[in-house]
Order: sequence, then structure tokens, then C-alpha cells
Amino acid sequence: MDLTWNEFERTDMRVGTIIEVNDFPEARKPAYQLTIDFGAAIGIRKSSAQITKRYQKEDLVNRQIVAVVNFPRKQIGKFMSECLVLGAVGEEGDVILLAPDFKIENGLRIG
Repeated sequence: MDLTWNEFERTDMRVGTIIEVNDFPEARKPAYQLTIDFGAAIGIRKSSAQITKRYQKEDLVNRQIVAVVNFPRKQIGKFMSECLVLGAVGEEGDVILLAPDFKIENGLRIG
């Protein structure tokens, strides 16, 4: 099913910087709990991300990513996910994060 231009424009994708990474042992599939700074207008959001195959926790702190920030919050076990971090999914389920090429202001909209 094709997405209309109006539907795409409602998807609020923003750049944020990961400020904290924690293990998520309760997750069904290996994942991290991320705390992400999206700037003053959006603030700090949390997300669960299945990115443990390619990324170590210490490599993620201060890394910029792209995430959808206008999905409803989602309860994942005892953790509340507040945004969806975007990445390309490889054949073996490994995720490669989407990110800007250059350091830019947190909260900038992708469009």
C-alpha cells in the first residue's frame, strides 16, 4: 500500500544525540535502553533498540541518530519507549543506525 504525501508529512523524524545507554536484559531480543536528547523543543526521550550486534554501549554515547518522535509511547516490559530509533535492517536482523553525516543541532526535522 502506497503512503500519501500527507501521511509522510505527519511522520515527525528528528535528529537526537544519545546521552545514556543501558543494557535491557528483560527484552525478548537483545537490546539497549537509550536516552536521547532531541533539543529544547522536544526534550529527552527514551527508546529500546535492538542494536547490540553492531554497537557497543560506549560507542553509542554522544552519537547522533534519527528517530520518529510522534508515535504513541509503547510499554516494553517494565520500560516505556517514547520514540522509534531508525535503522536499516540487514538479512540477519542486525540494525545499522540512520544518522547525519555531520554533527548538527538536536531536534532538527528530517523531511
